[in-house]
Amino acid sequence: ARHLAIQLKHGALDVSLEVESLSNVGAILGQESVERSLRAGIVGLALVVLYMLAFYRLPGFLADVALGVYVVIVLALLAWLRATLTLPGIAGFILSIGLAVDANVLIFERIKDELRSGKRIRAAVRSGFQRAFVAILDANLTSLITVAALYYFGTGAVRGFAVTLGLGIVASMFTAIVVTRWLLDLAVELRPNKAATYFGIKEAASW
Repeated sequence: ARHLAIQLKHGALDVSLEVESLSNVGAILGQESVERSLRAGIVGLALVVLYMLAFYRLPGFLADVALGVYVVIVLALLAWLRATLTLPGIAGFILSIGLAVDANVLIFERIKDELRSGKRIRAAVRSGFQRAFVAILDANLTSLITVAALYYFGTGAVRGFAVTLGLGIVASMFTAIVVTRWLLDLAVELRPNKAATYFGIKEAASW
């Protein structure tokens, strides 16, 4: 104790401590921040859904269905890992929603390019997914590398953000490449004569 006292007194200045300000942070502030973040996520998700519906019509609706599947998958994975959804985790989840929609936008634009070039709807869908796959894979792989770096070098909240974002990236790739593709193929099979008009492209031939 004497040795510790000497260390504490060493270099100490003979001045009195004056308290300039004092503030207390309770648990309510953290709860309010989480609730606001959740509301922001819900509003952002709703705006994304409306945008896809307005811009892509039926393909946008199919993308929104795939986005709903994506949300269920991510929440199920978080529950399976028994992860706590903190503020950084919510941020990673919201960011991954944008990545999921971005993949669908890229696929739909590739399909529209194929339709404009004169391809029929079935070939356009197949070629559009093939052309978009490489870009989607590259973008998500670079994002996963960043996630790995954040998880390896980060601690606490940073790791929570990395885990949520990483799960979201993997789930978004699955829903964009598998779920959206299956739904779009189903729509083409049900109404092949109208399939090209789904993308705003008028085409007489259906296949």
